[in-house]
Amino acid sequence: MVRTVRAAASLIAPALGAMVVLVAGAAATAAAEPPEDLQALVDATPDGGTLVVDTGVYEAINIDKPITLISNGDTIIDAGGEGSAITVKAADVTIEGFLIRNTGVSLDRENSGIDASESPRLTIRNNTFEDVLFGMFLRKAPESVVVGNQVGAMDLELGRRGDGIRLWECGGSIIEDNIVTGGRDTVFWFSDNLVVRGNEVTDGRYGLHFMYSDNTVIDQNRLAQNSVGVFFMYGRDLVLTDNVMAENQGPSGYGIGLKDMDGISASGNRFVGNRAGMYLDNSPWSFDQHQTIDGNLFAYNEVGVLFMPSVKRNTFTRNSFIDNTEQVGVKGGGNFSGNEWTLDGVGNYWSDFAGFDADNDGIGDVPYRLADLYSTMTDRHPELAFFNETPAARAVSVVARVFPVLEPRPKVEDMAPLIEQPTLPSTSAERLGSQSPIVFVSFALLAAAAAIVGFGQSGRHRPKRRVIAA
Repeated sequence: MVRTVRAAASLIAPALGAMVVLVAGAAATAAAEPPEDLQALVDATPDGGTLVVDTGVYEAINIDKPITLISNGDTIIDAGGEGSAITVKAADVTIEGFLIRNTGVSLDRENSGIDASESPRLTIRNNTFEDVLFGMFLRKAPESVVVGNQVGAMDLELGRRGDGIRLWECGGSIIEDNIVTGGRDTVFWFSDNLVVRGNEVTDGRYGLHFMYSDNTVIDQNRLAQNSVGVFFMYGRDLVLTDNVMAENQGPSGYGIGLKDMDGISASGNRFVGNRAGMYLDNSPWSFDQHQTIDGNLFAYNEVGVLFMPSVKRNTFTRNSFIDNTEQVGVKGGGNFSGNEWTLDGVGNYWSDFAGFDADNDGIGDVPYRLADLYSTMTDRHPELAFFNETPAARAVSVVARVFPVLEPRPKVEDMAPLIEQPTLPSTSAERLGSQSPIVFVSFALLAAAAAIVGFGQSGRHRPKRRVIAA
């Protein structure tokens, strides 16, 4: 029966062309026999055809023609612990709905769940990857779509794992609504005009890592509990909107790191509980570039925004800095200047602002100045951070205020600090309350603090503070 199905398929496929739909494994399932030879059925599918694969466990396959491969049940492609599970070397291939597992462990051969090269317009949709070294490795596959996949990793030391998703020269691609857990990095190199939206990357090294990739949109992603949330290097024209970067606590532990980047627009993002919410190194890179960081939340980080001392030409406005151990830090020595904290008469909200608003216009009547001696000392000597929140640290700051001659030059001068915390737009990336207890508590504390402040102000007929919905 199995041979009859296969022979009939090979006869009718050329006649029907792109209209053919082949069902692999149907006869095998009915007869309780081993699954079909999937590679033979792939080879028999005509260019542009669709192969629907029934429930079963199949060996690794190679695809060298434009076809659509769809799972019709609990369909598994198992590499048997060697090499890659699916190798693609053709344009216009679609792979949808499979469980892909058990690749080899060779980093130098880049064993992958799906290994694709010279494969433009590749679509990888709604697949699950288990026990894979690399999840998906796409080389020279521009205009590809990677959407709705769940990508796991091998139980190896982090540096020996492969990347959950890696793109190389894949400009114009869309990476959307994927869940990547436990991989090494998620990498996008030499790939312009990308849209990376609605993904969740956790428990890895670099949540997202971009190099030499221009005109990129990063929207509504959740990047949590990695060593680094997002790191961008050597690119321009990045739009970063409505993402959550939380609890990225590696040795660097940046929510987002920007190195030699131009033309950054960042708004509506939540940087919560990282070592540093945002890190800027030589960004912007070009002397004619200026970039605006507008309407983001920096809360409960060790440092809200961390600069290299030579960084200039950044403007911060309508951001909320909530109870960061250090609201703004400068890494190392040097004369830090050339960044603005007010735009068109609108500054930022600072939880430690001790000023007032007598005219009730929502703007503080005195500037916010960050000139803390202890934080300046820890910028120059990071090992002193061991004493954070101790009586000794507080004593240093108090002494500097009592004896102004000791007070350092302000790192931040916000001439129009906001009295109320700006409301951020809602985003699907905020789905972290049930999965991340620390961040859930952080947002709950924000809401509670705002409620207390609002209650205290209600007797004075002052407007209540608005908070971000957790």
